[in-house]
Amino acid sequence: MRKPEPKTDSSLLTGLAGADLVAAGFVTTRLVATGLVADGFVTTRLVAGSVVTAGLAAAALMGAAATAQAGVEVDTTALEEAVSTEGIKVHLDAFQQIADENDGNRASASEGHLQSIAYVGRLLSLAGYKVNAQFFPYAYFEELDDAEFSRISPTAADHEYEEEEDFVTASYSGSGDVTATVEAVDTVLPAAPEADTSTSGCEAEDFADFTAGNIALLQRGSCPFGIKAMHAEAAGAAAVIFFNEGQEGRGETLRVSLEASAVGIPVIGTTYEIGKSLAVSDAVVHVKVDALTEERVTTSIIADSPIGRDDRTVVIGAHLDSVSEGAGINDNGSGAAAILEVALQMSRLGMLKSEDTDRRRRDDPSVRNRLRFAFWSAEELGLLGSEYYVATLPDEELGRIVASLNVDMVASPNPVRFVYDGDGSHSALAGPEGSAFLERLINDYFTEQDLASAPAGFDGNSDYGPFIAVGIPVGGLFTGADGIKTEEEVAVYGGEADEPYDPCYHDSCDDIDNINMQILDEMSDAIAHVVNVLAVNDLPQPKLTARTAYGITAIDMGLEYRDDRQLK
Repeated sequence: MRKPEPKTDSSLLTGLAGADLVAAGFVTTRLVATGLVADGFVTTRLVAGSVVTAGLAAAALMGAAATAQAGVEVDTTALEEAVSTEGIKVHLDAFQQIADENDGNRASASEGHLQSIAYVGRLLSLAGYKVNAQFFPYAYFEELDDAEFSRISPTAADHEYEEEEDFVTASYSGSGDVTATVEAVDTVLPAAPEADTSTSGCEAEDFADFTAGNIALLQRGSCPFGIKAMHAEAAGAAAVIFFNEGQEGRGETLRVSLEASAVGIPVIGTTYEIGKSLAVSDAVVHVKVDALTEERVTTSIIADSPIGRDDRTVVIGAHLDSVSEGAGINDNGSGAAAILEVALQMSRLGMLKSEDTDRRRRDDPSVRNRLRFAFWSAEELGLLGSEYYVATLPDEELGRIVASLNVDMVASPNPVRFVYDGDGSHSALAGPEGSAFLERLINDYFTEQDLASAPAGFDGNSDYGPFIAVGIPVGGLFTGADGIKTEEEVAVYGGEADEPYDPCYHDSCDDIDNINMQILDEMSDAIAHVVNVLAVNDLPQPKLTARTAYGITAIDMGLEYRDDRQLK
C-alpha cells in the first residue's frame, strides 16, 4: 500500500512558544529523494525566521565555576538556568503530536520521523546553526503478518507456540512456510557453565552431515547469528530455529538480529527449554514467516555552531528516531529535546556571536570549540546513523573530534542518574583516552549539586559505540531502560525496587505521560553544564584507532545492540 504524503497541517505545532514553526515547503519535501545519498553531507538549508525562546528570561552570570581538562574556568549557571523543563517539554509535546498524527510513532524514515527532522532542523536553522542533512541507505525490515511456529510430531507433543512468549521472528529473516524435521547442529547440551561457549553453526563444516530440506536448530554462542544462518542456508536448510544458550540470564526467548545478512529462509528465535526439547526428539515442526526486507534511505540532522575552531569539534548526539511500537518520548525524545534546548539557549544567550574565539576570560560565554549537535537516525535499527557518520567521515575530520557526548533516555520514570564509565573502573570496557575526563566532569557536577550518580558500562547499546570503535573520547548520561532497579538503588534514588527503570521501554506507553520531569530537570542541567565547559576549553585531539570502511558495527566492538534482538 502506498504511504500517504507527509501532513502539513499547521496545527501540528500550534501554540509552541506562540510561533509558527511549520515550514510547509520543507515538511512536504521528501528527504528520501533520488540522488541525495552521498558519502558526505548533503546540505539542506532550512527555513529562516526568528528564534523560538519559549518565553525564557535571560539569567545573570553567577554561581560556581567549572574547571575543565585545560584548566579554563567558565561559569555555566546562565545556560543551566536558561535550559528549563518548560522549554524542553515544548519539544516533547511537539514530538508527541507528530507521533499522534503519524501512526503513533516516529520510527526511522516514517512520516513521523520526517516531521521530527523538520521540527528540529527548522529551529536550529532559526537559531543560527549551519544545518545539514546526512542521508544514508539502510536495510528496512518489517513483518507483514504474524509468524507461526508449532510442533507437529511426535503426536503426543503437539503444540502451537505463542509469538513473543515462546518465539520471535529474527530481524531480517527471509519469508517462507515450512514443515520439516528439526536437525540440531553441534549444540552443547546441557549448557556449558560459561556463556558464549557454543560454536553451533559458526563454521560451514558444522553442516557437513546436514540433511538438505531439514530445519536447522542452532544454539546461541560465540559467533554472529547472521553467519550461522548463512551457513545453514548454504547447506540446504529450509528454515532456522535459534535457541538460547542456557546459562543464567540466557534461558528466555531469544531475540535475534541477522544484521541485514542475505538470508532468504525463515529464521526465528526461541527459549532454551524449547530448543533443548526439539534437539532430542526428532521433532517435525511448522514455521511460517512473512516479512519484507528492502533498502530505504533515511537522514540524520547535523547542526554546527557558526563559530568555533575548525580543528576542535565537540559532538553532542541524541537519536531522534523511535521504535515502531510507540512515540518514543523518553527513548529518545527526552535526549533529543534536551540537547535541542541547550543548542537554542546557547544562541539566545549570545554565545554563538563572538568573532574572537580565542578569548579566554572567565566571564566570556562565547564558544571556543566548534559544537556539532547531531540528531541520529536509525539508532533503533542498530546505531546506523552514528555508524554511517563515523564510517564515512574522512580521517582528517575524525581527528578533529575531541569529544562525543551521548544523550539517550534522560527522563525515565523510575530513574537512576547513570554516567558512562569512561575509565572502566566499574565495568569491563573503558572508553578511549579522554573518556575518563568526561566521566569525571559529569560526576563532579552531580557532586557539586549534592546529587548521587552511578557508573554505567559501555555495552554497545547507544550511539557512543561507533565513536569508541575509532578511538574518540566518549561520555554521556542516561536514566535507565529496561534494567531492573535494585533495593540499593531505591535507597539512594527513590522509586520502586524490582521494577524497570522505564516500564514503557520500547512500548506504546512511552508517551508524554512517561516522563519524569524532576530527573529531566537534573539531567538537562548537567548536559548544559558539560556542553558549556567543553565549548570553551582546549581539549587534545584523539588518538584514532585503525578502521577499515563503512560497516563499523557492534560486532567490531565485541558488543550487542540496544534492541533486545541480539547479534550473537
